[in-house]
Amino acid sequence: MLESAPAKNANLANRIKAHARALGFSACGITTPEPPPHLTQFENWLQAGMHAGMHYLASEHARTRRADPLLILPGCQSIIVLATNYYQGEPPAAEPGPPHAKVARYAWNDDYHHTLLVRMRALHAFIEAACGEPVAQRMYADTGPLLERELAQRAGIGWIGKNTLLINPRAGSWTLLSEILLAWPLPADAPFMADRCGSCTRCIDACPTQAILPDARRIDSRRCISYLTIEERGAIAPELRPALQDWVFGCDICQDVCPWNVRFAQTTNDEAFLARNPLPEPGLQDLLLTTTAQFSETYKGSPLKRAKRSGMARNAAVALGAQRAQNAQPALATALMHDAEAGVRAHAAWALGQLADAPSRATLQAALLTEHDAVVRGEITAAIECSRTADANAPMA
Repeated sequence: MLESAPAKNANLANRIKAHARALGFSACGITTPEPPPHLTQFENWLQAGMHAGMHYLASEHARTRRADPLLILPGCQSIIVLATNYYQGEPPAAEPGPPHAKVARYAWNDDYHHTLLVRMRALHAFIEAACGEPVAQRMYADTGPLLERELAQRAGIGWIGKNTLLINPRAGSWTLLSEILLAWPLPADAPFMADRCGSCTRCIDACPTQAILPDARRIDSRRCISYLTIEERGAIAPELRPALQDWVFGCDICQDVCPWNVRFAQTTNDEAFLARNPLPEPGLQDLLLTTTAQFSETYKGSPLKRAKRSGMARNAAVALGAQRAQNAQPALATALMHDAEAGVRAHAAWALGQLADAPSRATLQAALLTEHDAVVRGEITAAIECSRTADANAPMA
């Protein structure tokens, strides 16, 4: 008896999932290209301005395609959702000495986009060979106009947690999502309907900038450390700077405290996602003073290049100020007096103000005599006042 078309496609779906795992994907689910049920919530998030400077999310091109995946791939009949585990365990203990930077785990190795696209192309080649004909597709690795966490939930991979990340009940949230839109009918998996966050609010409570809103599983990007250290190209709001602690690229706090990660996170043995050696968590002073050429060479192929040398140096200055690292005064003074980027000078001025000591005030006053950028001058003036106030309020010896 000939196998029916639905049976053939069900068999194909199982083969696709098995091959996806063989290629290195941790989980694979299938859903339909119907309009996303939670689109209104995303639109409300955009209307509230919580996407901050990520204006591409609110473009007409992105919004229309996000609302209807058929505009991305006419003839799309299935969406394959893939999850890749990148958890590499706890970072090694920091060596004694000057403070070091913290970098989100996903950036400990080379840029993941290329790795995921190579694997998705291999999976698509397998699909075409199995179908015996060309199959139209569109692939995205965290780059397309899709609500990919909702797609992953609909594909049965996990649920969307209060920190807005997808949580898999067997592996936690340390996963990267990618998708293949496919012009081929595959049976959809049952959606993951359970919400297993329960009454837990650990991620909300742990966020130092209160970026995770308690009401509707939303993050205000304007306050999120990941956004501020990676996507923000201008000044970081002064009231948020102390809360950045020593994070210079991304943030893992809401994942580190999640009970599902504490209990179920699985350390990857995928060589493509093993950390660079040495780990890309340099000394903050070294990062502050690195040149563009040094930065490009050191972080070639790394996700850290997205923030550029100027962004990473700015973040290092903020981290040094947030920690009130007294031994950083010479490095901050050098950045304030000599860095070519006004943004770096401005944040170095703020950091010197946080040190609240006489050498830092002397540096700030000297810089005020030569600085011509109005924004930087404003930061210097505010830093001098902050330093004086802190010094005046210091307890008597």
